[in-house]
Amino acid sequence: MPMFKTMLRTDSSISPLFIRLALGSVMFAHGSQKVLGWFGGAGFEKTIQIFSSQMSFPFYLTLLLMAIEFFGSIGLILGFFTRLSALGIGISMSVCAYMNHLQNGFFINWFGLQKGEGIEFHILVVGIALALIIKGGGLISIDRIFSKGR
Repeated sequence: MPMFKTMLRTDSSISPLFIRLALGSVMFAHGSQKVLGWFGGAGFEKTIQIFSSQMSFPFYLTLLLMAIEFFGSIGLILGFFTRLSALGIGISMSVCAYMNHLQNGFFINWFGLQKGEGIEFHILVVGIALALIIKGGGLISIDRIFSKGR
């Protein structure tokens, strides 16, 4: 039980609220592309197919990635298991950067002059995820409701 309490522990700081809403909304768009096909995404079945055929990802890892991006982003927006959600998103973005973007350098491909996207975006996401892992959900979070007065 102490680990559960530690995972939910947070204070009334407003900074984590803005940080988790920003990261949660960005990652929700990415997760929705993969899971629901929203925002021009491939959707569930096509994402599974693309990740297995083009990237040789095992089925279970693709499902895990989709769950982390979709449900983890909702967790961040609500401030529910903020640390766990941020950890999953941070790890998945680190793996993505290493496997697919490191070879393209640092910068985002703003003008289409590079072969692909660099790791700039991924560094920001991992940094934000680390801040949430350290600080917790903050003000207006489900974590705060559960950890309050205990």
